[in-house]
This record gives sequence, C-alpha cells and structure tokens, in this order.
Amino acid sequence: MVGWLNFSEVSKWRHITKLDPDKRNTDELIEAVLESGTDAIMVSGTQRITKGKVERLVDKLKGHGIPVISEPVSAEAVTFDADYVFVPSVVNSKERWWLAGAHVNWIKELKKSRGGVPWEKIVPEAYVVLNPNSAVAKVTKAITDLSLEEVVAHALFADSFANFPVVYIEYSGAYGDPKVVKAVREELRRAKLFYGGGIDGREKAEEMGKYATIVVGNVVYENLGKFKETVIH
Repeated sequence: MVGWLNFSEVSKWRHITKLDPDKRNTDELIEAVLESGTDAIMVSGTQRITKGKVERLVDKLKGHGIPVISEPVSAEAVTFDADYVFVPSVVNSKERWWLAGAHVNWIKELKKSRGGVPWEKIVPEAYVVLNPNSAVAKVTKAITDLSLEEVVAHALFADSFANFPVVYIEYSGAYGDPKVVKAVREELRRAKLFYGGGIDGREKAEEMGKYATIVVGNVVYENLGKFKETVIH
C-alpha cells in the first residue's frame, strides 16, 4: 500500500487543491491551479458525481508534473487513471457503511472485475467530519457535536489503532477551530494530518498550515486571486 511503502511524497505536501468534478472547471481555472504552486490536486465531490465527470477532469490535470488524486465518493466513481486514489473512511459516522462497509463491497467488486486491487495507488484516509451543516456530514450521518477530547480520541483511534496514514479534519465549507487542529497534531504519532474547510486567504492558510496540510476548495471557484494567496510553502 502507498500508505506505508511509498508515502514520502505525500508526507511533504503542505497545500492541496480540491476540484469538484460537478463544478465548472474552465481551462482558465485549471491553468491557474496548475501554475499556483500547489503540491497536489484532489478531484473530489459529494453530490452528482459520476465516473465520467471524474475521468474527464483527471485527464485534463494529468501530465503537468503535479500529483493528481482521485478521492471517490462511491465505488462507481473510482478511476485509477490518477496518480493516487485516496479512499475516505468517516470514523465519526453513525453508520458502519461509511467506516468500512462500502470499502469491503468495493474490494469484493474489484476482485471480481479486475482480479484484484491496485494497492500501490491506494491511500486510506480517516475523516473526522465536524460541520453538521455540510453535505458530507448529512450524507455520512457524522456525529459532529464532539468535545475536543472526543475529536482527539477519534484521531488517535485512526492513527495508532487502525494505522491510517492520513487523518483528515473536515469542516467542509466552514472555517474550523485552530485549537482543535493543533490538539490533534500534537497527539498524532504517525499519520499525516490534513485540514479542510473555509480557507479563503493567506491568513487562514498560514494559521491552519502551522498544524496540517491544508486542503483548499471552494475559494478556487469564488476568487482565483484569493485562492493563490492560500498556497503556502
């Protein structure tokens, strides 16, 4: 698995740009992202995502020297044309399906259709979803009203018990609490910490970037100038 055998590239990333295959990804927008200095581009979305949309966007992004990640919302939307496939498990979901159920089904189907899983491209992610109003929280039935101690405990379960190589604190559209991200960072033993949610300029990028690799999405579609400010190294 990439998570343990070839994780050196991922561990160096500080800034990831998230592009939604269901949104209008113009040539101008894609060019701006490719030239921004971002460390990697993640193709990911929650609603109305199809394999065709994912493949078309991945195809436009490949071949420019920047790692391209496919982060599928379902087994039907997976493409292995990307450099990496980041597979999320929502560790604070009420339903087993979002922690392991969908993943077991996916592995079973891949063994039937492909004869196996291309583990060399797979990076498991442990999501802790904390914005109750977000689409991802509603879809996955995430338990979001967690205390600081409970957030840290979820992260430690993923890091030290389940051996996820990535722990992802997800506020999905809202700007989260830096104290939460800092507390998680201080407790993680092995996993790389990602943070996503509400980063729309330099100040927030630098604040969260002290503790985690930042994942920046919505501002790409709202203001390219502000997006470029978020690229920190």
